[in-house]
Amino acid sequence: MNMLPVAKVEEIALSLVKPFDPQIDSEIIPLSQALNRILAEDVHSALDFPHWDNSAMDGYAFRYADLEEKFQEKFQEKFQLRIAADEIPAGMAIAKPLAKGECIRIFTGGMLPIGADTVVMQEDTERIGDILYLQVKPIQSEYVRRKGEFITAGTTLVSAGSKLTPTEIGALASARCQRVKVYRQPRIAVISTGNELVSLDSSAPLHLGQIVDSNLHAISALIAQSGAIAVPFGAVPDHREELETAIKKAIATSDLVISIGGVSVGDYDYIDGLLEKLGAHIHVRSVSIKPGKPLTIASLTNSLSVNGSEERIVYFGIPGNPVSAMMSFWRFIRGAIAKLNGACETYWQPQFITAFTTEALNSQGRRETYLWGKLTYPKGIPTFQPVSNYSSGNLISAIGVNSLAVMRVNQTYVPLGDEVIVMLI
Repeated sequence: MNMLPVAKVEEIALSLVKPFDPQIDSEIIPLSQALNRILAEDVHSALDFPHWDNSAMDGYAFRYADLEEKFQEKFQEKFQLRIAADEIPAGMAIAKPLAKGECIRIFTGGMLPIGADTVVMQEDTERIGDILYLQVKPIQSEYVRRKGEFITAGTTLVSAGSKLTPTEIGALASARCQRVKVYRQPRIAVISTGNELVSLDSSAPLHLGQIVDSNLHAISALIAQSGAIAVPFGAVPDHREELETAIKKAIATSDLVISIGGVSVGDYDYIDGLLEKLGAHIHVRSVSIKPGKPLTIASLTNSLSVNGSEERIVYFGIPGNPVSAMMSFWRFIRGAIAKLNGACETYWQPQFITAFTTEALNSQGRRETYLWGKLTYPKGIPTFQPVSNYSSGNLISAIGVNSLAVMRVNQTYVPLGDEVIVMLI
C-alpha cells in the first residue's frame, strides 16, 4: 500500500474542501450567541476608539505648554500647577476649558477637558491645598489615549474569516454591534463501523469480544470543539448493505462525512470498496504517520442532497483504534472543517511550537511519529512531558494530554532535555 507523506495528505485534504459561500451559507445572529463562530463579512467600526481623548491613569490633566514655559523660565525645582475645583471621573465630561497654569483631578477613563493634552499620575505629585507640585517632569501626551488612536470610524474592526473569541466579541460590543453575520455551522456525519461495537446507551451487559463505541462520542466532541455540528449515525455492523445505506444517507444530509474503522486491509474493511461503488474518487488510502496509518480521503458528488443540488462531498475514513482516530482528526480533519466553515487560513493548519522534552523520545523512524503528552511552562519555558504508554488502542493514556511531540521520518531519538517540535491539540 502506497503511504503518502503527512504534508502531502494535509495538502490533498485542504484542496478538496470548498469553503462555504458567505451569501448562501450564513446567518445573522445576536452577538451574545456568536462565541467561536466564524465571521462571514467584515465588520467596520461605527465609532472612533477611544471615543474621545481620555486619561489612561488616575492623576491630573494639564496643558503641557504651561509646564514647558515654567521649565524654560527655570521656575523652581518642583513644577507647580493650580488645581481646578472640579474633577473628572470616568463617564463624566466638563464643558469648561482648562485655564492657563491650571490642572484638574482626573480618573482613569475620564474625558480630558478642552485644552488639556497631558496627564501626570498621582504617585508623581504632591498636593498642598489647591496647589499641585510635580515630582518629575512629565512627557508630553503621557497617559493620554487620543480619540481614534486605536481605530477610527469606518475602519475594519474584525475581518471576515475570524473566529469570534471573547476578545473579538468584546471589541464588537464596544462598537455597539448587536448582531453579526456568521457562517452556518457545518453538519458533519459520524459513522462508527464494526460488529464488536455496543452503543453507550445500551443497558445490556457486554458479551465477550464486545466494546463500547467510545469513538463516536470522542469524534463528535472534537467536531463540536471545531465549531461544527456532529450528526451521529451510531454504530453500523460490518455488513456491506447496511454500511452502504448509512453512507448514502450521510452523504445526502451532511456537509462532510467521517466514518470510523473499516479502512485497513482486513476481510471486513469495506469502506473503500463501497465508496468506489458509489462513484467516489479516492485520493488517499494510507498515510506515513504513526498512529493513524490507515486513512481514506475521498470525494464524491452528492446528488441526493436535501435541496436537490449537486455538490461535492469530502469523505474521511479514519482508523478504529481510539488514539489513531483522534490523531487523524487533529492532523487532517480539523483544518478541513475550518476551511469549510469559512475560517481564514490561520486556522487551516495545526499550531506547532518548540519545547524541551523531560524524557528521551524514541521512534522507529519509518513514519512521521506523534507522541502524546502534556505541555507545561515552568518558569516560562515550554516543556513536554510524554506519557508512559503509546498504544493507539489505549485512550486512557491520552487523558489530560494537550500536545503531541513530532518525530520526523528517519528521526529515531531525541535525548532528554533536547528540543522537540510539539503540535498543540
